[in-house]
Amino acid sequence: MLVNPFDNRPGHIWLDGQMVPWSDATLHVLSHGLHYASAVFEGERAYGGEIFKLTEHTERLIESGRILDFEIPYSVAEINEACNAVLAKQGLKDAYVRPIAWRGSEMMAVSAQHSKVHLAIAVWEWPSYFDPEQRMKGLNLDLAEWRRPDPRTIPCKAKAAGLYMICTLSKHAAERKGFADALMLDYRGRVAECTGANVFFVKDGQIHTPTPDCFLDGITRRTVIDLAHARKITVNERAIFPEELSGMEECFITGTAAEVTPVARIADWTFTPGEISKTLLTDYMDAVQPKQAAAA
Repeated sequence: MLVNPFDNRPGHIWLDGQMVPWSDATLHVLSHGLHYASAVFEGERAYGGEIFKLTEHTERLIESGRILDFEIPYSVAEINEACNAVLAKQGLKDAYVRPIAWRGSEMMAVSAQHSKVHLAIAVWEWPSYFDPEQRMKGLNLDLAEWRRPDPRTIPCKAKAAGLYMICTLSKHAAERKGFADALMLDYRGRVAECTGANVFFVKDGQIHTPTPDCFLDGITRRTVIDLAHARKITVNERAIFPEELSGMEECFITGTAAEVTPVARIADWTFTPGEISKTLLTDYMDAVQPKQAAAA
């Protein structure tokens, strides 16, 4: 049972250029985005009152809309300003930020060229995605039955709502078996990603991570790769096959929600959260803090 449902919370949501009471931020049941998944979104985090890599997220939101053949009717600067305004309106410093754009209800068919494109931004308090006490012990992951599809069949470079259907199915199946999440393979049987996070492995002091050719190249993923390079740690972006996992020493996942979280087990493969995982977790948490707060 939901203790605090998301349709009944205090505060305001930015909707199509206006701050509206949280419970009034609604859409029509015949919106195209609901029926045909013509919606794109971002997941962002604010630390100390600043949204980490806000512009990168906003640029990706606009690009995701373009990939889905619609134009979000606001500029990067306008969306950034709106995100910061909602954060301030909610009175939060450490929070999750969710911009979402979708086609409205003007047309109810597969085609929807004349449907209005809406944009909403909500902000809420959200602690670490995983239990803090368990985080450094490492997560236990299942191996998902669903696979990331061929990029010729989906707009894999967009952060689009419809692409998460198999993620929800995979995570539900994993949680029913007592796992925190699931690792997904791709259509070729290669290691891809988790249901909402990218995955990294460590062997002989080097990092190995799947090439994001059929799934999202996460902003947190790129940040962690940059942090590894700054530490002079070699990062190999390549095809990784499941049979290789038995030789990997460490594993961790990355994402706006997951941040950097070590993994102890994937199905029958086991890993030991080690120095590289811990170092990059620390470096990432340092990187997301506002500069003035870090300097203080």
